[in-house]
Amino acid sequence: MKQENRSSLIKYAICIGIELIIAFLVIWSKGFFTDRIEVNLQILSDAFFVSGILMTLFAAMLYVSSEGALVGIGFVLRNVVLTFIPMGRARQERYADYRERKMREMKKNNDSCILITGLFFLSIGIVLTLIWYVNYYV
Repeated sequence: MKQENRSSLIKYAICIGIELIIAFLVIWSKGFFTDRIEVNLQILSDAFFVSGILMTLFAAMLYVSSEGALVGIGFVLRNVVLTFIPMGRARQERYADYRERKMREMKKNNDSCILITGLFFLSIGIVLTLIWYVNYYV
């Protein structure tokens, strides 16, 4: 197997493992197997929905930060800290220079596995919710 394919499979396995852990924690916190089938189906749909939405939002946050949307916040926080350090203002740089340096240092990662597995788990949660709604909603 090629090294790229192997590393891609490892990334997907890690993402699925994290999502399964989140789903298990939701199932465990709600007391699965202690109630009727309709309640257990609700718990399963909640577990898959929560793990899917968390990973999808995490992928969105990674995308936003990789595009440089959070560079300004880092610049402001850095200047606040430099204000309280003696002679810190001497090292101050302009925002344009700071942004250019940070965007050059930033490496682009292909983290599509987080988004794909998150959307997969989210779709499972939605399907389970629809099944519960059609069969058991009064």
